[in-house]
Amino acid sequence: MARERIVSAAEQEADAEQAAGALRPGRIDEYVGQRDLVERVRIAIEAARARSEPMEHVLLHGPPGLGKTTLAHVIAAEMGTRAYVTSGPALTKAADLIGTLTKMQANDVLFIDEIHRLPTAVEEYIYPAMEDFRIDFTVDSGMHSKVVTIGLRPFTMIGATTRAGLLTQALRTRFGISHNLGYYPVDELMTIVARAARLLGMPELPEPTLRAVSERSRGTPRVALRLLRRVRDFSQVRAKGNLAARVVDDALALEGVDALGLDELDRRYMRTLATTYGGGPAGIEAIAASVGEDSQTLEDVVEPFLLQAGFLARTRQGRRLTDAAFRHLGIEPPPREGALYE
Repeated sequence: MARERIVSAAEQEADAEQAAGALRPGRIDEYVGQRDLVERVRIAIEAARARSEPMEHVLLHGPPGLGKTTLAHVIAAEMGTRAYVTSGPALTKAADLIGTLTKMQANDVLFIDEIHRLPTAVEEYIYPAMEDFRIDFTVDSGMHSKVVTIGLRPFTMIGATTRAGLLTQALRTRFGISHNLGYYPVDELMTIVARAARLLGMPELPEPTLRAVSERSRGTPRVALRLLRRVRDFSQVRAKGNLAARVVDDALALEGVDALGLDELDRRYMRTLATTYGGGPAGIEAIAASVGEDSQTLEDVVEPFLLQAGFLARTRQGRRLTDAAFRHLGIEPPPREGALYE
């Protein structure tokens, strides 16, 4: 059986989503990290509640697993309303969107994940819905056609995307709050892991164990929670409940996760670029073909962390490995000019 990848762009199964939902913060005071965004959202929520109005529409963009869906549920909870969750690819026709919007109550939250993948025909219906809380659609065609307008209850749209550059300007400008979510520092991840361990019924984790899990989490809460569950299982089955830092090392080594949080796909990407392409430059499509993985997965899931870790550089000529990446792989870097690799 193939090993499940800890970091993945694929949609999670229902049981995984339910497990993640049980560990999500329910109120804004429980939300860890993204301080600037949380403060902006807190002010917007308090102002909206004072005026008995829906909160402004919010656009969240950044790598997967940083808390965009969680924040949508937190906003709905703080507003005392319900969150309706869908995704851009799921809204294949206008009727899908209209059906959701018409059943929403006043001040409810509509969360659309991967909003950049909305079909153009559906996106056109969103504009009047966001601005004027109405939907206009045409009945019949030709000389017998007529426009029917359906009024909507005021609501808050929250859009999330991992590829903000693919959003149309018309859609982007209709969001009152737009924020890029960044990776989490280790100390904030330690707080998240400690809280999750309590909710999972685990004994209090020592500081070295919290740090060992957090440092391998790629700055991403979703990854931290999945690693924690793998450590819990390994500890229960192989270590008689011991949760020392060395148990974390053994558990995550079994998962193929190294001390920096890189997994086998990350290392295969770097080895391919190092050996097949001499460290680069190389195009993403060529690398994807050599690795045997979809290029969008590499761009969305693998490359962001390698860039942050200083292992990868994007140039006009293509992707290039830095000397730090060669050292991590244990390969002698080729002689190259340029301060980028010094």
